[in-house]
Amino acid sequence: MVRSLSTVLPVLLIFSLAAAFCDGSKILVVPLDGSHWINMNVILQELHARGHELTVLRSAKSWYIPKDSPIYTSIEVKTLEDETDPNVYSKMLLDVVECRKWPQFFSGFCQQSLITRIQKNGHAILARAAASLLDDPVFMKNMQDMKFDLMLTDPALTLGIILGSYLKLPMVCNVRWMNTGESHFSIAPSPLSYVPVPGTELHDQMDFVDRTKNVLYYIFSVFEHQYVIEPAYFELFRRHFPPGTSLLSLERQADIWLMRTDFVFEFPRPTMPNVIYIGGFQSKAAKPLPDDLEAFVQSSGEHGVVMMSLGTIVSALSKEMTEEIAAAFAELPQKVIWKFLGEKPSTLGNNTLLVDWLPQKDLLGHPKTRAFVAHGGTNGLYEAIYHGVPVVCLPLLFDQFDNGQRLKVRGAAQVVEAKSLTKDTFLEALKDVLETPSYRQNIQRMSKLHRDHAVPPLDTAIFWIEYVIRNQGAAHLRSEAFNLTWYSYYCLDVAALLAAVIGGIFWGSLALCRICCCRKSKKKKTKSE
Repeated sequence: MVRSLSTVLPVLLIFSLAAAFCDGSKILVVPLDGSHWINMNVILQELHARGHELTVLRSAKSWYIPKDSPIYTSIEVKTLEDETDPNVYSKMLLDVVECRKWPQFFSGFCQQSLITRIQKNGHAILARAAASLLDDPVFMKNMQDMKFDLMLTDPALTLGIILGSYLKLPMVCNVRWMNTGESHFSIAPSPLSYVPVPGTELHDQMDFVDRTKNVLYYIFSVFEHQYVIEPAYFELFRRHFPPGTSLLSLERQADIWLMRTDFVFEFPRPTMPNVIYIGGFQSKAAKPLPDDLEAFVQSSGEHGVVMMSLGTIVSALSKEMTEEIAAAFAELPQKVIWKFLGEKPSTLGNNTLLVDWLPQKDLLGHPKTRAFVAHGGTNGLYEAIYHGVPVVCLPLLFDQFDNGQRLKVRGAAQVVEAKSLTKDTFLEALKDVLETPSYRQNIQRMSKLHRDHAVPPLDTAIFWIEYVIRNQGAAHLRSEAFNLTWYSYYCLDVAALLAAVIGGIFWGSLALCRICCCRKSKKKKTKSE
């Protein structure tokens, strides 16, 4: 016993000293609003609990990030929300539904063109916001005087990347998406033969047509980045950064990427040593439901309940869709709890409870929950995986179509398209998921794998944030590939040299043969004469 304590105590002492070293560290946080804030806030709460001092930059018109908080100090700056209507996504939904009516090969390109238009406007706003900060000498002096130890940001909002780079702060990105799409494509090798490009709705087993589609999508994404996104920042970088600076070069300087993915859900792919996987870190064990909600759930008897929620951004579907969904719910023997904003559907059944808020994690963890109707956002799907609840996915925007496809491929979900949603199609999908045991079996197997960690994902995230603080960066984990030219990266210069050498040897050999043949023919001619 004494011997074991003598072994353990030094280890505990090392960890306590490391934690003490990070106590009181000053962290500048630039989050993205909406569902991304839910993820960031979980990390901030844990950092605050460990004694770190947090400063959050937020818009005065922020949708979800509160101004006053017991865990951080907020500073109001101009950002994306100042010039963006939160209803833009609801408006975009109608256009996406029209795009989905195109043949499958082309519908994604139509959707991407919609996103490109939003990207162009959004990055113009972000560039102006960044310029207003960097051009403000009082604000920048205050930032420098506060002597932050770290920038923690969501790179889907470029403001944090730009400000952190300008202040020369070690940087940690809490990420899945960024301006170039899924962040792996900017920081890790991504072979197009088996790594699906976001928006393609492909999996990692592609035939020739799939690979063609994948390559075309990738070319489109490169074009979008080079000719739509980067130009918005040219003037800003010219005035405040060294020549040759680009948005992508600044993003690649991040020390650690906290990737909100788990390969239980994602397809296996190459990665990098500074990419740390924390998928599902926000998931927690269920708590007891409020009394009124618990009573409703218990009233479902052996049939259980179905829960429906479409996330934080898209507040309501069209009236026609909600009427069809309500009519389908009315035919189920299960009780239904539906997070719903808008006019009450006329087809609503007695088994359906409409609420403007619901404890999603706690309901998913309730033993009577039989299925989850979701839009396919990453947060909700990881919570469904964590609690082992099969999904009926109703994708609406962005990555939700890809996410639904990932669960469907694994036999844990059905996908219903808004473009073709009727009472019958929706009811058929619901009954399939509720009555076919394999859906629950498959997602419970995923749940078992997802929970099987040596260290909980949230603890992993905090460790690496503090690691960067303790070591003032993690440059040794960044790949040298980012400093190579494109032809050096693909060894095209080496290939050209080898081709020249081989070509030279071939032509030299050919020339030698011709000379030898000519000499022989001359000798024969001389002898004959």
